[in-house]
Amino acid sequence: MAYIHGKTAAGRQEIEDRARRLPPALRSILLMVDGQRDDDALTALLPGLRAPDDALAQLAQMGLIDVVGGAVAPPAARALTAGREQDPDLYKRLYDWMSESVRRHLGLKGYFMQLKIERCTDAAGLEKLWPDMAAAVAKAKSQALASRWLSDTHALLDASPQLQPDASAEPVPG
Repeated sequence: MAYIHGKTAAGRQEIEDRARRLPPALRSILLMVDGQRDDDALTALLPGLRAPDDALAQLAQMGLIDVVGGAVAPPAARALTAGREQDPDLYKRLYDWMSESVRRHLGLKGYFMQLKIERCTDAAGLEKLWPDMAAAVAKAKSQALASRWLSDTHALLDASPQLQPDASAEPVPG
């Protein structure tokens, strides 16, 4: 569980007036609590500051810090291409879609993204690039376009392959 800790009013007061005469290591940890770092990041700082392993618990017990946010990390989502990783038709559709999206939305700025796409050998590899691609589209164009791109990409998974009429075939007289 990753909880975000922040200073309480008593914690901010302690920083100003040093009334409790905290040991230097606890004071250093109190200074590092900023409402941005989670308990994992703060715990990683403890050895470097020579603070006790229970420093956060001690500060919380003294009423100097409190949990201000954070939550349990969501479970890893199942890949949307699971079970179809080796489907050549799905790979081709995703590859073509992503390559065309790079050309259309990123232009020359998408050169390295296109190289990543080229290195993928299956649909699962392409799926792993979706967050990077969406971030690149958001940066180059807009967040709304990136969201739309991502939803269109999800829809592409659900769409059955479109049968394209063969241009060289003769029409059947009817």
